[in-house]
Amino acid sequence: MITFILNNKTIKTPEHAGMTLLDFVRYQQRLTGTKIGCREGDCGACTVLVGTLNERGVMEYQTITSCISPLGNAHGKHIVTVEGTNLKDKLTTSQEAMKANYATQCGFCTPGFVVSLTGFALSNSEKNYSNALDAISGNICRCTGYKAIEKAALQVVEKLENQEVHSFGWLIDHGFIPEYFKSIPQRLLDIKAKELNQPKGKFVSGGTDLYVQQADDLADNDVHLIAEKGYLKGISINDAICTIGTNATVTDLWNHTELNSLLPNLRKHLKLVSSEQIRNMASFGGNLVNASPIGDMTIFFLALNSELTIIDEHENERTLALKNFYQDYKKFDLNDGELLKEIRFNIPSNQSYFNFEKVCKRTHLDIASVNSAIHIAVNDDHISEVHVSIGGVSAIPKYLHETSKFLRRKDLTVEIIMQANEILQSEISPISDVRGTSDYKRLLARQLFFAHFTTLFPKQFTLNDFVQHA
Repeated sequence: MITFILNNKTIKTPEHAGMTLLDFVRYQQRLTGTKIGCREGDCGACTVLVGTLNERGVMEYQTITSCISPLGNAHGKHIVTVEGTNLKDKLTTSQEAMKANYATQCGFCTPGFVVSLTGFALSNSEKNYSNALDAISGNICRCTGYKAIEKAALQVVEKLENQEVHSFGWLIDHGFIPEYFKSIPQRLLDIKAKELNQPKGKFVSGGTDLYVQQADDLADNDVHLIAEKGYLKGISINDAICTIGTNATVTDLWNHTELNSLLPNLRKHLKLVSSEQIRNMASFGGNLVNASPIGDMTIFFLALNSELTIIDEHENERTLALKNFYQDYKKFDLNDGELLKEIRFNIPSNQSYFNFEKVCKRTHLDIASVNSAIHIAVNDDHISEVHVSIGGVSAIPKYLHETSKFLRRKDLTVEIIMQANEILQSEISPISDVRGTSDYKRLLARQLFFAHFTTLFPKQFTLNDFVQHA
């Protein structure tokens, strides 16, 4: 029995765990403020809040797109739709900001924006304008124009920014959320939702890849939800090795203080991966086994020369280099009953550098045309170690073996980088598709490769240096 709190109501339902949370909310509960838009997690019209009671007994809220989230993942959580944010006889602070700034026309997208702004108020992120815009990065409006919505976000920030602590009590007193939020922690404790008794079926974690492709099939057939499996969670750093559980999300990486200090551009890179709603949902394991040739985090981890730990149903483990995991298009070295357990990589040192680049049609939401990453160690302009990866130019996420091999133990010069690009071009085999022609992708591959060096070593290289040598 799936048990959770939906707004101010306790839900116990025998519905199929694989149906989408959106369909349950709209068709079973008749909460139609949560809209059906793209059904791919792109438009944000179906945004809801998911509240989780952490080990300290504190509620943590995140936004997700309910159209690609399985109902079973709501088990033991507090789910908040736009109706659940309403106050009696007056607008909430987020609703009033949208109204005061004329930030709505047809209104279809408005509930999603309101929920995202409410989620921003509830989040642990610093209450500044930049983070407010991140919070609504996954919400699309087709008629209003974003300036009015951005002004609404700024109005919300202005109400929050001078307060160091935003407790439920403070948020209730200032009209951000209704009073019943105070009762949720104890009510979740009272529910004592036991782990779901699940049948054998397709493994599903966040669902952000699978539900775009197979939502109807997953709603009709058995699924085995693994998002709450504790042994697949967590991020730790020991002896300069980072270990990430495959149920960890991009948001977990985003919020990891130590990793952000070791990789100072980490958030800049992760912002290119997806909207905040998707960063809150998508698991790294799901991203890797989706085996997309342009999976952003796959390219990210390939350049870090990562290693996988794989576990079977008998808890036997084996390890495998990520660069050897992919065999052909959508084929990889994973047997029936096996799961990816952990991803491990060596932390970049003071003399090594990491960079991630991506080209797509939209900044936050789109699939890459081409993406690339590099991890390079340099001592006195001499390359001691390097790993280069690239996506969108092969049938698999591509670790560039020959390019990386060529660059090792070479001097860091324009001439060497130009020669490395020639090898890179021989390693890739892009095809023409909706994201560009093969020639265009080869051009992008070259430019992103050069961009690694102009970004990491701006005093040594400019794009014009490479143009002159072309």
